[in-house]
Amino acid sequence: MTARRLLLAAPLLALTLLGGCHRHRHAGPIEASVVGPALGPAHPAFDRGPVGAPAATLIEATGQGLVRFDASGQIVPGVAARWIVTDNGRSLIFRLPDLPAPGTHPIDAADVARRIRAAIAPASRNPLKPVLGAIDEVDAVTPQVIDIELKAPRPNLLQIFAQPGLAMGGQHRGPFALASLRDGVAVLAPLPDPDADPEAGHLHRPPVVHLRGERAATAVARFAAGRSDLMLGGTFDDLPLAHVASLPRDTLRFDPVKGLFGLAFSDDGGDLIVDSDNRRALAMAVDRDRIAHLIGAPGWNPSAAIVAPGTPEIPTPIMPAWASRPLADRRAEAARIIANWQAGGGKPAPLRVALPAGPGARMLFASIAADWRAIGVQAIRVAPDAPADLRLVDEVAPADIASFYLRAFACARQVPCTPVSEKVLLAARLAPTLYERSVLLTQADALITQTVPFIAFGPPVRWSLVAQRLDLYRDSPRAFHPLNELRSPPKR
Repeated sequence: MTARRLLLAAPLLALTLLGGCHRHRHAGPIEASVVGPALGPAHPAFDRGPVGAPAATLIEATGQGLVRFDASGQIVPGVAARWIVTDNGRSLIFRLPDLPAPGTHPIDAADVARRIRAAIAPASRNPLKPVLGAIDEVDAVTPQVIDIELKAPRPNLLQIFAQPGLAMGGQHRGPFALASLRDGVAVLAPLPDPDADPEAGHLHRPPVVHLRGERAATAVARFAAGRSDLMLGGTFDDLPLAHVASLPRDTLRFDPVKGLFGLAFSDDGGDLIVDSDNRRALAMAVDRDRIAHLIGAPGWNPSAAIVAPGTPEIPTPIMPAWASRPLADRRAEAARIIANWQAGGGKPAPLRVALPAGPGARMLFASIAADWRAIGVQAIRVAPDAPADLRLVDEVAPADIASFYLRAFACARQVPCTPVSEKVLLAARLAPTLYERSVLLTQADALITQTVPFIAFGPPVRWSLVAQRLDLYRDSPRAFHPLNELRSPPKR
């Protein structure tokens, strides 16, 4: 084993050396880890700001939105029993069940209306707020019917309503109840399935789940030692830990997600990045194929486009003009751009690149720093919360909507932008038809791509470790894995 592999493997040894233990296929609770901060005693709230992945998983398990994602990432009923879309996509009407499920706390349309209004309120810091701008009015028509009126039609808005950021929280509102939360471990007790047939005889409930948030190295080691069944929330940054761990065959799984993965320029960065030509040179010089090799995620395809391919409103995203050229040609032009800028009096300071502290980020920085040295630019790595010229963006798209990608580079995000692209984005938000919206979003994509606020690498990386006894687990395009859809019932 090389020195680098030994260094990566060191954090895993403590638990791995304890030895694995056999876990019976249908026996006992499911032990689940989510990469992120330890679960605390306070119930998290999305409207007060970002929520860590472990807390978001707890919200998903103990609450529900109007709809939810199943194990395959498809939309299924949540709080709402059914729904329709009317008025050419401008109105969504949800029908709640007439009677609450046994043992659950009743939720009526007024509760749902309050939850949505809180998420879109001026003071809200809910991360979904930027993609909920089309909501014009939320009306509880009856205790069981809620009508959401939109300023303009939106495709795929149901995917937003399935996110945990819009879940109705509280005890007895999700598939699980929070039985206890001690020492960072949440004990989740399954609730009765409201759709189950009480005359069908034996009713199976999902197993109890022990949920914890912890560092990736600890979670990988726990799984490798046979002390957990599931690890969720892995990213490119901690994937090297899985690559060097001794894992059972076929337990490393990847979600086919879309989203943003790359470096965003700061609008108050150094002199070098004020010039859009220099930003373009930095983007051109990056060897994305080498990044793909370093990440080592099956099926991961690099891309220089901001919007993911196949997004319905922009089926063919705008690619930078240089994207199809050979890397050597791109680097030669990038070096000329930087040299000309320096000849004109430009004096670049080293670029400050804000990245996390894990092994994946260390390898990523080494790769891009080498690319930029080749064109005459030096770079230094800084902490994620430090002042920086470029900052990592690693976000899964909450829905198949182009505005998620493009509004990430609106002027309010403190990235290089232009008033023209801002006006086009606003016009797209209010476009009366989906066709007009698509045209305007494509124009905005072209304008934003020309401004170069972002160095795109490709889609985000999301991976999990899954024990073989979790036979209902499915790879999800949303990176959502309902804890009540992991293991099939025992045979009788």
